[in-house]
Amino acid sequence: MLNSRRQLLHSAVSLAALLSLPSRLFSAQSQPASPKYVPYPNGRDPNSRQTMDDTTPAGPDEKAIIRQSQEIRVDVEKLYALVSQLKQELGATNTTSVLSVSFVKKAKQIEKLAKQIRDLAKG
Repeated sequence: MLNSRRQLLHSAVSLAALLSLPSRLFSAQSQPASPKYVPYPNGRDPNSRQTMDDTTPAGPDEKAIIRQSQEIRVDVEKLYALVSQLKQELGATNTTSVLSVSFVKKAKQIEKLAKQIRDLAKG
C-alpha cells in the first residue's frame, strides 16, 4: 500500500510538471527581454561615437583640487587648535570628577570638524 501511494504521488507530480512546462515555454517566448536602463557615470554612452562637439576635459579641474586641498589644510589647522585647547583644558581639570560642559561641547565640535575633513578628503 505504501508503494502504491508513492507511485500515485510520483505520477501526480510528474503530470503537474508536464502540464506546466508548455505554459512556461510560451510565457518566456511571448515576453521580449527588455534591456535594463543603467545610467552611465558621466551621462554618456561609452559605446556611442563621439563627435567633435563632445569635448570632455582631459582630467579633473586643477583649480578645484587646489581649492579643496586649501580648505582641508585650513580645517586641519582649526582641528589642531581645538585639540590643543582640549588637551590644555584636560590637564587643568581633575579627571576623577565629572567633566565640564565646555569640555564635552569642545569634543563634539572636534568630532564634527573631523567628519567634515573626512568628507572633504573623500571628495
